[in-house]
Parts: sequence; structure tokens; C-alpha cells
Amino acid sequence: MDTQWETYEVFHQSRRGDAHVHVGSVHAPDPQMALQLARDQFARRLSCVSLWVVRTSDITATDYQDPDFFARVTDKSYRDPKAFDAPDKLHFE
Repeated sequence: MDTQWETYEVFHQSRRGDAHVHVGSVHAPDPQMALQLARDQFARRLSCVSLWVVRTSDITATDYQDPDFFARVTDKSYRDPKAFDAPDKLHFE
């Protein structure tokens, strides 16, 4: 039987409107306890208005071995309105 608690990644927001920033991780049996442990560990000394906790296992990341994933697309033909069929006259009622 596995006796280890799940790992949760902790994101901290210093002021309303600021971005949440990753500050570390905690081990907890459930999300509510993860929030409490995150508060105790990461919001004691820093000003904090919001905390997020996310199961580490729920994070999906890119693969370093796939350089094509970030390749830039130079074909922007989808922006050309000629590619779309539209009626000659639109009726709004």
C-alpha cells in the first residue's frame, strides 16, 4: 500500500490583479489540506491575497524532445477574408 501523500504545486498571488507565481510544492492527502499547508508554508512571511494548489500529476507539460511543438507558423491565410463564403447580402431583422 502506498503511504505517500500526493504532491501539490503552490501558486501565490501577492496583490489582486498580479499574476500567480509558482512558489513551491507541498505534500497533502487532499486539496483542502494542501491549501492549509500552503498557507502555513508560503503565506506566513509574504503578503498574500490568493493561493492556488494543483496536483502535480494533473500538470501536462511539453516534451523537450519535440522541437516542432514550438515551431512558428508563417501561413496566415486564415486571416484572408477571401477564404470564407458569405452571402452577397446579409439580412438582419
